[in-house]
Amino acid sequence: MSLSKALAVVFAATAAAADMGCPGPAPNSSPRTANGLSWKVLTNQISQPRQLVQDTLGNILMAEGKGLRRLEFDRAEGMDLCVKSSTQFVVDETLNHGIALTADGKTLFASSSTDVYAYTYDAATGVAGPARNVITGMNQTGHVTRTLYIPPENPDLLLVTRGSNDNVDPGTADIGSGRSQLRVFHVADLVNGKHAVDYTDGDVMGWGLRNSVGMGQDPTTGNIWSVENSLDDMRRLGDDVHNSNPGEEMNFHGRPNDTASYHYGRNFGYPGCLSMFDAASVKDYAGGTREPAIGAQFVGDHQPQYSDLWCRRHATPPRITFGSHLAPLDVKFLHDGSAALIAFHGSWNRQPPNGYRLSRVSFANGNPVKRSHEGDAEEMLMWNSDNSDCEKHCFRPAGLLLDRQGRLFMTSDATGELFLVMGAQNKGVKANP
Repeated sequence: MSLSKALAVVFAATAAAADMGCPGPAPNSSPRTANGLSWKVLTNQISQPRQLVQDTLGNILMAEGKGLRRLEFDRAEGMDLCVKSSTQFVVDETLNHGIALTADGKTLFASSSTDVYAYTYDAATGVAGPARNVITGMNQTGHVTRTLYIPPENPDLLLVTRGSNDNVDPGTADIGSGRSQLRVFHVADLVNGKHAVDYTDGDVMGWGLRNSVGMGQDPTTGNIWSVENSLDDMRRLGDDVHNSNPGEEMNFHGRPNDTASYHYGRNFGYPGCLSMFDAASVKDYAGGTREPAIGAQFVGDHQPQYSDLWCRRHATPPRITFGSHLAPLDVKFLHDGSAALIAFHGSWNRQPPNGYRLSRVSFANGNPVKRSHEGDAEEMLMWNSDNSDCEKHCFRPAGLLLDRQGRLFMTSDATGELFLVMGAQNKGVKANP
């Protein structure tokens, strides 16, 4: 072979490798996808990754099981993107889920089970300053994640969710308890304040929310939506109905700065009122003239002082009701508002197991395309081949991030993976509830 031909072969091979980018590590599961979706694992060397944000230079910051991690990428586009470096830049094993970054990229918030902390942050160096306690008073048992969210359309606000202290938490019927709520804080007050504020000092945007881990803002309307993890082990009139009831929820809260709105500060019913998914398993429904249906508010044996009729009249129903025990942990909107993407972490007490998937809900004009009584709003985008093996060998979505280029990053805490997903704007596959 001549030197010129040999060089041509080398250059061709180099170009082909460049076109391929880095393949990434092999997945710990066998995902299946809807048509038009592509994905790869960017890294699998993270300890329980959860929420994630992007800094002003395009680096990804995430909360993991032992602190905060920074991932720096090359400049490749699409599926050719590769991780250039991965650094744990805050070491703190109490930081278990929440992370948010101010619009100027200079202040980072992170949460433990009891507190929210603020750090100065430099995107160029990846260095964070010492932690400063800015929100406190959330010490409890039960649900211990505190989701943090700075809405892109309202960068002056920090939204913080807090769940119940047990599967059934009667004390949450009192708005003053501060549990099972979504509260709003002003970023400037937290950054400039001399002392930490109590969680109950925040404005109540929603309550009666058992464990609403995921939040997102519709970019076309500025409205906030959350996804709710509902009750386990439900019984009704002595019957075990937990396998298919209650449903998980997608709830509407309105704009976070519109405190005079009808939707601001609504009660969504927990602990007494839940959302029906499988109407066929619900007997003797007493919600007035209405027949039992998907999304109807109803009661169980866990809080006998409530009635179906009271719940119908007083509890705010979800806009969308999903199947039981899917465990939604995050929701984020496509940049054009045409769909909400949802990370379903998956069930632990349902047979057969369900969830463990990335899904979407189609939107039009600021609302879901499907009506609230329809049970097929969920379209699966990416799911596991065998849910029966999900204790060890399934990806379990936990956090979602859509970057400025429309690329979707998804954490899987159970497998320590960060996925890159493309094509989420395409229609999904009808879910099996």
